[in-house]
Amino acid sequence: MTESKETLMQKWAVKTVSDPTVGNLKTPVNSGWFTKMVINNLPVYREGLSPNFRGLETGAIFGYLLYGPFSMTGPLRNTDFHLTAGLLGGVGAIQILTALFILYNAPGKEPNVQPSASDATVANPPADLFTRAGWNDFTNGFWLGGTGGVVFAWLLIGTLHLDTVLPLIKEYHLLGA
Repeated sequence: MTESKETLMQKWAVKTVSDPTVGNLKTPVNSGWFTKMVINNLPVYREGLSPNFRGLETGAIFGYLLYGPFSMTGPLRNTDFHLTAGLLGGVGAIQILTALFILYNAPGKEPNVQPSASDATVANPPADLFTRAGWNDFTNGFWLGGTGGVVFAWLLIGTLHLDTVLPLIKEYHLLGA
């Protein structure tokens, strides 16, 4: 019983990864199998992708998800122009994020290099992404993917005619059926 307690305590103990002054601690949350699986399958850390494709995939996700809040909760949400307002707002947000990525790669310091393989969560950070050329490719892919993601969401909502179906669903739900 004592031996299994010690093993369990060692398993859940908080340890430093490599350099204790960095502040990167190995905890059950950031070094657990589920967290590692999720983080390492994100487009930024997935192995075998070029920086351009990493940006394309990340941008498409952001663009697709940015469309909804701009169209459904924006100031034009109760008008006939809410779909177009969502499109323009989403594309504008992607433009702003792309400008911030460009500024991050501005002359001066090199992009922030990911820590070595001694990181608690990411096993093999992509070395090609953390260079000026790699970050530039990521930014180009992000812009294209983000704009395409917003346009795809706009086309999807516009062609499915959800703006006419959703009020019927809400009315049906409110009647208690």
